[in-house]
Amino acid sequence: MSAIVHYRWDVDKTYIRTEFDTFRDLVRAWRQEAEDKTNIPGAPALLRELLATRDRDQSRVTFISGSPRQMRRVLSDKFRLDGVEPDAFILKPNLSNILLMRWKAVNNQVGYKLAALLDSRSEGADEYLFGDDSEQDALIYSMYADMLSGDIGADELQETLLACGVYEHEVEALVRRYGEMTQSGVVRRVFIHLDRRSPLQRFLAYGPRVVAVYNYFQAAVILHANGVLSVEGVARVVESMRLDGYTPTRLANSVRDLLRRGFINASVLDEMLGPYPDDASGFWTTDFFDAFLEALDGVETTVVRRVSRPVRIDYGDLIERHRYKRPETPKDQLPGFLKD
Repeated sequence: MSAIVHYRWDVDKTYIRTEFDTFRDLVRAWRQEAEDKTNIPGAPALLRELLATRDRDQSRVTFISGSPRQMRRVLSDKFRLDGVEPDAFILKPNLSNILLMRWKAVNNQVGYKLAALLDSRSEGADEYLFGDDSEQDALIYSMYADMLSGDIGADELQETLLACGVYEHEVEALVRRYGEMTQSGVVRRVFIHLDRRSPLQRFLAYGPRVVAVYNYFQAAVILHANGVLSVEGVARVVESMRLDGYTPTRLANSVRDLLRRGFINASVLDEMLGPYPDDASGFWTTDFFDAFLEALDGVETTVVRRVSRPVRIDYGDLIERHRYKRPETPKDQLPGFLKD
């Protein structure tokens, strides 16, 4: 593992539950104070666990949000309430975009987020990126990952950015930076929170690096399987989600979903089932945790579809077919544990 681990998080619909589909939603979000904002269940707990043994020289967390810079005070207060202290917090200069009549830049996140990722990059880091399915996070994060590895050509990068509606001068700057940058560090995982319940098929073209998750317990389990998060850390994420109304059966079915998609295997499940230290206390001895273990014990471990090997992403095809803009999954096609 690299000397530095860098966690990058989007904010709206990834960390905080935000609605901005209508003008009324935007006004409501603008007027909210920190204590009024609602977290995505499990997000703060997961981030706190990832940073629990924090060494400033070994780990970093950066928030990159499309929210305007005028939201900095409220969002900073929100992070403090949650016990999360980011190393960097990047907000979009939308007031400047409006004053300069850069209308495409107001709504387009591709050029802005890609530049922000490069600006806040830690040389040689292992990176874990967290986004959602309301915009183009899977596309942006994958392009960034391929820039780090050198797996995207300069011409393809330019064509993709132009197809995404990025201003030509921003495209030129990004392509130039790509040509000058040192390829170091690697994006280990991209987690996409399915806020809009997008079809899982939408993300297959990105390969196994991109993991669409219905909740942050699923992200915690995968991070544990990857050696990033302890079993105790997963348990504390479970406790957080219990307080947000998740049932033992719903969490166990979340594990079943990961097994069926091939993101974890039975050995991970065996480790989660125990044995546990004799001096275990607190959440480890609750009835909820016992019920969770019992529900897990009944989870079928057969892998229905194995995760594919790394793929060469065809960005032109993704743009042409507008995969990242597909509508959300009809309710009758959702996994059973999401319908309640």
